Amino acid sequence: MPVFKPCQKAGAKRILRRASDEDVQAHDRQIQQQTQGKLYCQEKARELGLVMKVARVDFSLNSKEATFYFTAEGRIDFRQLVRELGRRFSAKVKMVQVGARDEAALLGGIGVCGKTLCCSTWLKEFKPISISMAKRQNLSLNPSKISGQCGRLLCCLAYEDEDYKREGSPHPSAIPPRLPAET
Repeated sequence: MPVFKPCQKAGAKRILRRASDEDVQAHDRQIQQQTQGKLYCQEKARELGLVMKVARVDFSLNSKEATFYFTAEGRIDFRQLVRELGRRFSAKVKMVQVGARDEAALLGGIGVCGKTLCCSTWLKEFKPISISMAKRQNLSLNPSKISGQCGRLLCCLAYEDEDYKREGSPHPSAIPPRLPAET
């Protein structure tokens, strides 16, 4: 049974009953279909000349509905792709274009801080982040140090930005050293 952190409890669904053997088999089929769906969609998109990256595929437990999440630079005419996916999987297909930050939230992961990505647990609205926030906080402007898994500036740059705006950027020697992480 999964253990939820406090910030994850809000998104957790209520347990209705203990999973039966049929439920477990249906879940296994669902996982297998999602993997096959992603590979098939990538292959068909390439064949159709669609420049897109399939981020995630979700099939309903009964396999009658499928949602394909993808990223792309611009708008894409995926009508032919939807027809082929629907025919291949005998399901109602929904295509959802997501941004880079949304893709990171869908996929999840661990941030540079060592914790679960904020966007995949509790952060639901993405505020604009600018390089001036990193400058105000006297952070290294090395892109690899201030970029998240999505390739965009870290969302956490905005968390303390208001304090830095009010007080002005403190001189680096005025910032108290960080204590070692608790074990």
